[in-house]
Amino acid sequence: MKKTSKYFTLAVIGAAAMAMSSCSDFLDKQPSADLTEDKTLADWNMFWYFHTDTYNFLRHGAACMNNSWQDAATDLAETSFSTGGARTSFNIGNYYASGGYRELEDTWESRYRGIRKCNWVLAKMDSVPYDITKTNEENETLRSITRAEARTFRAYFYWEMFLRFGAIPIIEDVLDPEEDMITPYTARPTTKEYVDFIISELEAAYPDLLSYDDAYLNNNYVGRLGQPVALGLLSRIKLYMASPRFSAESGITWQDAADAAKRFIDAYGDKFTLYVDNSHEAGTDAAHNYYYALLRVPHGNANQETIFFRNDPVIYWSGISMDTPVGEGGSGGNCPSQNLVDMYDMIDGSSPFASYDATGAPVYDANGNPTINPASGYVEGSASMWANRDSRLDGTVLYQGVEWGSTREDNRINVIAGQADNPTGNANSTPTGYYMKKYIPETILSSNHGGSAYRLWTIQRYAEILLNYAEALNEVGGHHQEVCDLLDQVRHRAGITGNCADRADLTSQSAMRNFIHKERTVEFAYEEHRAWDVRRWNVAVEALSRPIYGVEVYSDGTVARKVAQQRVFEEKMYLYPVPETEVWKTGIANNPGWN
Repeated sequence: MKKTSKYFTLAVIGAAAMAMSSCSDFLDKQPSADLTEDKTLADWNMFWYFHTDTYNFLRHGAACMNNSWQDAATDLAETSFSTGGARTSFNIGNYYASGGYRELEDTWESRYRGIRKCNWVLAKMDSVPYDITKTNEENETLRSITRAEARTFRAYFYWEMFLRFGAIPIIEDVLDPEEDMITPYTARPTTKEYVDFIISELEAAYPDLLSYDDAYLNNNYVGRLGQPVALGLLSRIKLYMASPRFSAESGITWQDAADAAKRFIDAYGDKFTLYVDNSHEAGTDAAHNYYYALLRVPHGNANQETIFFRNDPVIYWSGISMDTPVGEGGSGGNCPSQNLVDMYDMIDGSSPFASYDATGAPVYDANGNPTINPASGYVEGSASMWANRDSRLDGTVLYQGVEWGSTREDNRINVIAGQADNPTGNANSTPTGYYMKKYIPETILSSNHGGSAYRLWTIQRYAEILLNYAEALNEVGGHHQEVCDLLDQVRHRAGITGNCADRADLTSQSAMRNFIHKERTVEFAYEEHRAWDVRRWNVAVEALSRPIYGVEVYSDGTVARKVAQQRVFEEKMYLYPVPETEVWKTGIANNPGWN
């Protein structure tokens, strides 16, 4: 880790932040002053501001890898422009390349800095004087909440590190900022030791975090960590640890994972729900509901699907221009793959292709073509291939002929060669034949790109809890109808009319497993789940070394599949390498295959 100043940089926080009206009051602000440790410890308000600055360590995933998305390093997308971080590093197997800096070196550096901040808060808090404007009871309550938040943040930061690097040194001491390196903390714990620590931290923090009512209904605390965050993370972690990649080492079973998801549902299932915009004239429009599940803020519980999120201020055209179609004046950006499009079912609930593998994708032949299921009504080779599909396709992907934007003549996507979204000579035109819609607020395009909108980063939402429970119950066995009911909740929100229990192709555990893998992929596309799901399922080599497929759309209306990009993914890439500077500096053991 890099050396840091002995001084404490505090975010600009005014009266609004003191009232905690929104985390955006203390996110992404310029430093106002450098305060010494003595000054920070001498006043509770200064200490509190130092602690709440930890919310800045929650990262926004949009264009996070040198202007490309993490899912552009999976089979779900390809970055259109040549300088995209995923394209110049992870996609070619060069994790040390500069384009991958934020995902590799910056993750290591920033997560350990966040952990150090939490350790300092936990170690120093009892020496800070009470706030004289509060009663002793109020002071003790505030300290309990602060302690619980610090432990939750620390657990989450360690979890983010585990996903990328495996079990790395657990540090609970406050390292000297002038010697801020992990030596002599280079001993790497076992997976069980590491995950047991994270779970114990979340369990210990849970009782003292803000209650549901305070964290989700009270606008004075919008964006603060609440008790549901701890239970939601426990559900995710136990699901991962029960998965094939980790179960033997973790000792966590599928029943443990099912119990964790059920615990959340029992505690909060009457408070969280899948988002439906009943105020919209198209309140029954499934694509609209799915699209806005990530764009409607949870302030005052207006969006009851969001559990854990980074609370940011509004954004403008500059915030989305990198990922909008070139015909709209954008740079193309995160372009969905045909691999992803192939995973969407038909709107009646049938699957367009005959069989799917454990990656969730259809089984492709040597030429990259899946076998069509004729009973589904799916038609290959024209615009009909996008018709009558799961509405999540329309909430995620911009394809030929879709209405979108404000500057083009007929406001429709046109990727035919030479046309608006595939002009001759524009190197940023989509390489896959698709552009991304999900997470791109269309309202910004109004008034000649003069609009604004919220785009908070959702870390966890209620749909995940339902799918966590479905996956775990399927693996436990003997819960077919319950699994189907859970899946139907998510699929029916997407407008799918059929029921999973009525499908004869989902009666075996293995077929349902592959189906759930597919369902998670389409539900959470571009939300930073795919990279970790295929790893925990032990199918990352199969999923991420497969070519990226796209389509070519011709002026006569026909559509042809193509290979858009070849990918590299080897067994060693299940884990990232430890940053080279850390290996050189500390002697910490690197991950297998990266020496």
